[in-house]
Formats: sequence, C-alpha cells, structure tokens
Amino acid sequence: MTRQVGTLTVPGGNVWFKRAGGGPGLPVLVVHGGPGLPHGYLSSLERLADEREVVFWDQLGCGNSESPSNVDLWTMERSLAEMDAVVRALDLNSFHIFGNSWGGMLAQQYVLDVPSGAASLTISNSTASMPRFAEYVARLKSELDSATRSAIDRHEAAGTTDSAEYQAAIRTWNETYLCRSRPWPRELEEAFASAGTEIFETMFGPSDLRVIGNIRSWDILDRLPEITVPTMLLAGRFDECSPEHMREMHQRIAGSQFEFFESTAHLPFIEEPTRFDQVMREFFRLHDI
Repeated sequence: MTRQVGTLTVPGGNVWFKRAGGGPGLPVLVVHGGPGLPHGYLSSLERLADEREVVFWDQLGCGNSESPSNVDLWTMERSLAEMDAVVRALDLNSFHIFGNSWGGMLAQQYVLDVPSGAASLTISNSTASMPRFAEYVARLKSELDSATRSAIDRHEAAGTTDSAEYQAAIRTWNETYLCRSRPWPRELEEAFASAGTEIFETMFGPSDLRVIGNIRSWDILDRLPEITVPTMLLAGRFDECSPEHMREMHQRIAGSQFEFFESTAHLPFIEEPTRFDQVMREFFRLHDI
C-alpha cells in the first residue's frame, strides 16, 4: 500500500499528515476525536484504502504534530480554520469526510460554515450539543457503581485528577462507554498515551464527565437542517454519546442515513469492524461523484 507522510502549516503551528492507499473512489479525510486524541486509534480505517485514498492528520496539540503552549489556540474557531487549511494544502477538491466523536463535531461545523468539495459526511458517535452530551453523561455516571462514581466526583472536586484512583475510575468508564473490546488494541492504547491533555482540558475539561471547557455551550442542533451534503450517522448502543440524540440528529438532517451498532460503545471501527467496513464501503461508493 502506498503511503505519504509529511507536515503542513495551519493556524498556530505545523501538523503531521498521512495519505494511505488509493483507488477509483474519492479520498476520505478522517477527523479524529479528543480533542487531542491523535489519529492512531482510527488507523483501522486504512482497511478502506484498497478502494480510495484515506487521509489522516494529527490535529495541532497532539500526536506527531506540534504542541504549542498557548491555550488561546484551543478553540472551535481555530480548529475549524485548521481543518480548512488541511483540506486546501492537500488539494482535497472532492472528498468524503469521516469524523469520530469530537471529530464529528468539528466535521459538522465545517460543512455548515466552510464552502468545500465535500461529497459526503459521516458523523460517527458524536453530538450536536454539548449541553445535551453533558446531561446524558451525567445520567450514565449515575449508573456506575458507587465506589467508581465517588472516586470521580471526589478527585474532580479536589483537582487531583492525576491520582491513580481517579485514573482507574476513568478507565472503568472508558471500558464501559468508550471501547468494550478486550483487550484494547495497541493503537488505542498508544493514542491515549500520546494525547494532548492541554487542548482537551481547555476545550472540554478534566474528563468527558465534567464538561467545563470553552466549548461547554456549543450547540448546533437547530442548524442541522442546513446540512445538505449526503450524511450518515453511526451510533452505538453503549456509547457515551447518546444514541437517542444521534437519532434526533438524523431526523433533522434531510435524507440522512442512520446506522445503529448493537455491540458498540464509541468506536464501531474497532468493536464491530466487519459491519463497519461494509456500511462505510457502501456509503462511500454511493456518493463517489
């Protein structure tokens, strides 16, 4: 498989990218989550590179990209400008967009606000409203065992989120609502090990369970009818992103496709790979133009 790696300049610094594979289909730009969880956990999307080019990049502040110490950079607005810079620098004139989690939020904002050659949008396990996300996560947290819940609340209140007890409690959360595959694949473990904590804490907060960052009020739910590109939404039964909310998103985006993964939390490409690949291949082929 052919691969090209390099760096390019975006607002705030330089970022790393990789282009893998090729074929007759339009390229797909993969937008990773976090913010600050680098692209590696999504590397299984290279399975699709026998039909089309698959393009990854590590967003500024994590992974192989520069990590400037300037909290003013960590905003939705600058992230949107970064994505646009990547699209332009890589000459992506007609392409599919796949965004997972935070990447799905950024991808939605992109198709709403930035003119481009996007041929389709896939919103994987994401949200259109941070207040709605926070409400659902609070509900899920209330269902955790009392010891785990207490550890999370106590350490977040005390600001001791680097403690071993807190990290163990978050691991319990992640193994329940993020990825239920056992053991976690190496690429997911490595992505967490090289995550950008500053960007995540600035934009989200100490964890997904305490959304106090600068995008805590982000909400585009009422703008979803403005999305006109062919769109598919992927939801998981055990996801920390409410599948009911994602179904509502689907209902607001005219003509969109909704795919529900029965055994998945947040990462269907890892947890249900065979069905994920089939769904993605069919959707991309349908909208190759």
